Amino acid sequence: MSERALRGTRLGATSYETDNGIDLAPRQDVEYACPNGHHFQMPFSVEAEVPVMWECRVCGAQALRVGGAVAEDDKPGKPARTHWDMLLERRSIPELEEVLAERLALLRGGGFGGRRSSVRSAPVNLSTGAPAPEGAGATATATAPAKKTAAKKKAAGTAPAKKTAAGKPAPGPKAAERPAKKTVAKKPTAK
Repeated sequence: MSERALRGTRLGATSYETDNGIDLAPRQDVEYACPNGHHFQMPFSVEAEVPVMWECRVCGAQALRVGGAVAEDDKPGKPARTHWDMLLERRSIPELEEVLAERLALLRGGGFGGRRSSVRSAPVNLSTGAPAPEGAGATATATAPAKKTAAKKKAAGTAPAKKTAAGKPAPGPKAAERPAKKTVAKKPTAK
């Protein structure tokens, strides 16, 4: 097929088929009434099981089928299990408090990433969320910051080299900031 035959058509956007001679599946219109007074109809297949409740097209409330029987809930739904519920199935509150104290001691001692925290928070009772009384549970000891080494002391007095956005060192000082270079006049040579 040549290019001229396709010019001006929107391929894939429209269909050139018609509905002539096609038999559609048998349908039924079911009417629903919203508690807010909205009435609307929904088309369903004759073979389909028609639901008793449908979301209202206008307000989104649960609309009931007109002339349909209201289905009763067989059993109440179970509440959703949260992560906390599943954690409590595996460990008790005292065990969780002990694990929390160990983790906090490790964090404060620089166990993760080598950072030391100078801020100490009071132990917390997990069952109530209130601060635990003094001496309760494992307490983390604060460690003194490590002494600076000679290399760090020397580097502390100098400013770090500036870097550009690409991570490369920035070029040296500008021409106005550089000391002027001495120019030496060249002597002409005779040939």
